[in-house]
Amino acid sequence: MASNEQIGVVSNYFEHVGVAVVKLSGELKVGDAIKIVGGEVDFDMPVESIEIDREHVDLAKKGDDVGIKVKEKVRKDYKVYKIVSEE
Repeated sequence: MASNEQIGVVSNYFEHVGVAVVKLSGELKVGDAIKIVGGEVDFDMPVESIEIDREHVDLAKKGDDVGIKVKEKVRKDYKVYKIVSEE
C-alpha cells in the first residue's frame, strides 16, 4: 500500500524543455516516485534528475526551488506528492 505526502507546488513550467520548477515543502531525492495533480492532470513518474540553479543534485530539501523533467505539461500551483510505500 502506498500513501501520498505533498512535498511541493509547481511554481513554473518551461515547455520547450519539459521542466517543472517545484517549490519544495519536503525532501525529495533522485529515485523517488512522485505524483503531480492539478486541472486535468494526474500522473505518476519517477524522479530521474533534480537541478538547483542548473546544477544536478541527488537530494533537495524543504524550501528549495528545484527543476524536474516531467513527462506531461503542468501549470503553476499544481500539487506535487511523494509516493511513500508503506511496508
